[in-house]
Order: sequence, then C-alpha cells, then structure tokens
Amino acid sequence: MSYIEDIFSVTGRTALVTGGSSGIGRLIAEALVRAGARVLIASRKGQLCEEAAQALNALGASGRAEGFAGDVSTEPGVNALVEEVRRRTDTLSILVNNSGRTWGAKFDAVPYKSWDYVFSVNVTGPFALCQGLMPLMEKAATKDNPARIINIGSVAGVIPVDNDTYSYVASKAGLHHLTKLLAHNLASKHVTVNAVAPGPFHSRLMDQAAQAGADQSKYTDNVPLKRWGELKDMAGIILFLCGAGGSYVTGAVIPVDGGLTTNSGPG
Repeated sequence: MSYIEDIFSVTGRTALVTGGSSGIGRLIAEALVRAGARVLIASRKGQLCEEAAQALNALGASGRAEGFAGDVSTEPGVNALVEEVRRRTDTLSILVNNSGRTWGAKFDAVPYKSWDYVFSVNVTGPFALCQGLMPLMEKAATKDNPARIINIGSVAGVIPVDNDTYSYVASKAGLHHLTKLLAHNLASKHVTVNAVAPGPFHSRLMDQAAQAGADQSKYTDNVPLKRWGELKDMAGIILFLCGAGGSYVTGAVIPVDGGLTTNSGPG
C-alpha cells in the first residue's frame, strides 16, 4: 500500500450512509466505494437505494455497495434500520448521518409542525442512530483506528444564508453543536465524531427548488470560488476523516463551501 493509500484508504471497512441514493449522500457513498469500503446505503426510498448501489458496483471499484430502505424520521423507523444493519454486519466502522429535510416559508407562514418535521430527521434521527449502532461501532473501534461518525450539517448552520428556512438552519446549527458533545462523550469508546458543513452542492433539495422555479444561480452568487461543489470536493474531506489521516480529528465542524462562510457582510 502506498503512502497516500495508507492515509486515505478505507479498504475492508463497513460504512452506513443514510440518504445515500442521491445528492451529497450519493457522492459520499461513491467516494467510500472507490476507496475500498463496503457501503450500506439507506433511505426511505429503498428502490432508489438499490439502484444507486447497482450503479456504484458497476464502477468496478475495490469497494461494494448495498442499498435498502431505512427511515430515520421516527423511533420505529430508526429501530428497524438498526436491526437491518445488524442483520447485514457484525461491526460498523463508519456512520454518515446524511439524511435531511427542509421547510421554507416566510416568517408569518411558518407552521408549528415544520419544526418537528425537520428536527426529527436532521437532529433526533442522527442521535438515535448513533445510540442504536454504537455497539457495532465499538466492536470496530480501536485506539489507533477509531470508528467514525460524520454528521452532514450545512453552511446554513454556521451563517444565516437561508433566510426563510427557520427550522432547517436551527436544526443544522443544533446538529453541529450535538457533534461536539458526542465527540467529547464518545472519545472514550474510540469513536470520533465530526460534522461537514457543505455549501452549494447539487442535491435532491436543490433539485426540488429548481423544479419550483427557483433561480439556482443565486446559490453560487455569494460563493467566493464561484462554483458548485463536486464529487472530488466531498470525497476529499470524507476520505480524510474516515482514513488514517483523520484519526486524531474529532469535534470539528468543517465547511466545504467554496469560502461562503468567509463572507462577513456587504462590501
């Protein structure tokens, strides 16, 4: 194994990526498969996960993917997902909490129900999944090669860039803070916990906005690097955090946003 492979490889490790059939989750799943991992892909739309796994396996990479249904929006859904993962593997080295929801409305029109709708997937679900899968992660973890949890937050949880998504930005800020607490409390179990805060990447949520007639150019107008995020951008940070090179990093919230969080205001 070369020096670079030694730093970034995840060969032989088993990962779960929620919401991995499309968007950022799909990019993460592909990165892990290409780097040698066995990747379990789960979302509410099991058929799409199966199709994504088939497409990833067709790449001819050293890793493999498996797709199936999994719902993190309810307690029964999380419990069922945990049982399905247990059925498929005895250990879990990597958990990527990527599933997400949003809700956009002007201040006066935000319904009460939007908060539970968004928080159940963006905050409660990831925490409950960490709880349920921790025994499998502890089996995979060692002092020198910890198990890894990566929570997919958002630049919107760092700076207020989404003006009318109140429950979403609050949930992502909450997930970032939860990441730090989990990192502190799970260190003794040899589990690292970090968050990635993406800027504009093409995703299911972005595609829905486009279908609704939104001008997608607005998403990169304020990005200093003036472009959308790509596979290589997400792959680089994920493989760093999951590989040997990231084994001493925990409790970090890392923006992958083209410099969007450097914006301090007009001028």
